Amino acid sequence: MNLFGAIPSPAQNVLEIGPLTIHFYGIFIAIGVIVAIVVARKRYERFGGSGELLESVAIWAVVIGFVGARVGYVVTHTHRFEGRPWAVFFIWEGGLAFYGGLLFGALIVIYLVNKRAGDVFGFADAAALGIPLAQGFGRWGNYFNQELFGTPSDLPWAIIINPARRPVGYEQFETFHPTFLYESMWNVLIIVPVVLWLEKRGRLAKGASIGVYIVMYSFIRFIMELLRTDTTFRLLGISRNGWISVAALVGGIAWIWWMQKRAEERTLVGEPIFVSPQV
Repeated sequence: MNLFGAIPSPAQNVLEIGPLTIHFYGIFIAIGVIVAIVVARKRYERFGGSGELLESVAIWAVVIGFVGARVGYVVTHTHRFEGRPWAVFFIWEGGLAFYGGLLFGALIVIYLVNKRAGDVFGFADAAALGIPLAQGFGRWGNYFNQELFGTPSDLPWAIIINPARRPVGYEQFETFHPTFLYESMWNVLIIVPVVLWLEKRGRLAKGASIGVYIVMYSFIRFIMELLRTDTTFRLLGISRNGWISVAALVGGIAWIWWMQKRAEERTLVGEPIFVSPQV
């Protein structure tokens, strides 16, 4: 196998500072969360919302979202915790189901924003850039854990995976598709610019930006699921998250249509179509 130009595996996945052991997985997730909140707050304030409200709700969304993401992973990967049930709390080992986190986080956002008389649709659009940016940073934690890679590949940017981390049936291969990298680049270099471009045109209704994000992320996630080797379930050759991605993509398209139609109807009675800020 040609290893010329292949991405090497990280030498370690932790940072030792005296008695402290800090996992790079957690570092990149933390960076992603901070960037997401900062960007979302700025956008929400430009929507006319309270930055303090967004930060408060966002913190709860992150906490509850992590719980949902971990629960979603654990219930679909129970074999990883046989003989050591306490390991369900070891999130630094990897194992967060994004769709589970997104669902739990969205539910707590809807509840808290409504309870505090905020703007749910404005909050969602503010997060339409924050979430993909957070994912873009967070996926690099998968690199240090040597996880979420795809099928074997000879491409120059394929990643070298250590023998101990190779999935069953692929032990003889050395380099694999870095699906975490593909997803990270798609989120930061494609989704964010596209959302900003559509908002700049001034034709996106309030609440539609988050729909654009959902559609675009679901698309790339479906493609990545076709490449991933860590799935424990497949139906008609498509993984569980692949099917969820299909449902999310269809739901996202329906959501955008509904938001646009709702805005057009309101325009007829004198309310302008929402124009998102460029942040």
